Amino acid sequence: MILVKVGRNETPMIKRRRKTLVLLAALLLAIFYMQMQTAIPGIINDMDFDLGKKETPAITGLHPYVLKQKNELVRLTKQRGITIVITDGYRSHEEQTRIYNQGRTTEGDIVTNAKAGQSLHNYGLAIDFALRLEDGSVIWDMEYDGNGNGKSDWMEVVAIAKELGFEWGGDWDKFPDYPHLQMDFGLTIRELQRGKLPDADIHEYSEGAKSK
Repeated sequence: MILVKVGRNETPMIKRRRKTLVLLAALLLAIFYMQMQTAIPGIINDMDFDLGKKETPAITGLHPYVLKQKNELVRLTKQRGITIVITDGYRSHEEQTRIYNQGRTTEGDIVTNAKAGQSLHNYGLAIDFALRLEDGSVIWDMEYDGNGNGKSDWMEVVAIAKELGFEWGGDWDKFPDYPHLQMDFGLTIRELQRGKLPDADIHEYSEGAKSK
C-alpha cells in the first residue's frame, strides 16, 4: 500500500503562489473597506450599524400626526361649508409603481414623476384631496365657490391645510401637484429611504419650521 502525504511535497513555486493569493485577497479587502469609508462618504455612518438596533417597522398607513391633522382639516373645512374627500393617503410601493407607469408603459396621462420609494405617500406622510358636492360628485375645480363667500373653495382648503402644518404641492415650481398635501418633518427622501422616519409620538409640527 502506498501512502500519500498531502502538502509535504508542494514545490516552492506552489507555496509562493498560494501565499501571493492570500496577500492579494487581504489587499483587495483592505482597499474595499477604505473605499467604503472614504470614496463613498456617509454610507457606513448613515447606516448606523448597531447590533442592538431594531428593524424599521413596516409602514402600512398614515403617520399618526398626519392622520390627526388630516381629520382636523376635514373638520375645519366642513365648518366653512366645504366638504372635502381624501382621495389618497398611504400608498404602497406597488401602487406607486403602477401610477408611475401610467402614461409611460401603460395607458393614461402621466400623473407623477416619483418612482416607488420617492414619494412621501410611500411613507404615510402625504394626502391628496378633492371637493365633494352636495350631490355626492367629486371635483378638482380650483375656482369653484360652493359656499358662496367669493373665495375659491380649493384655496380655502389649502390655506387651512398650511395652518395645520401641511406643505402644498401647488407651490412647487417643477411639476406642481395641486391636490397634494404633505409633511416631511424636515426629512429628505434619501433619509426616508434609508429608514429614518419621524417619531410616531410627534404632537406638534409647523411646515414653516422645517429644517432643510
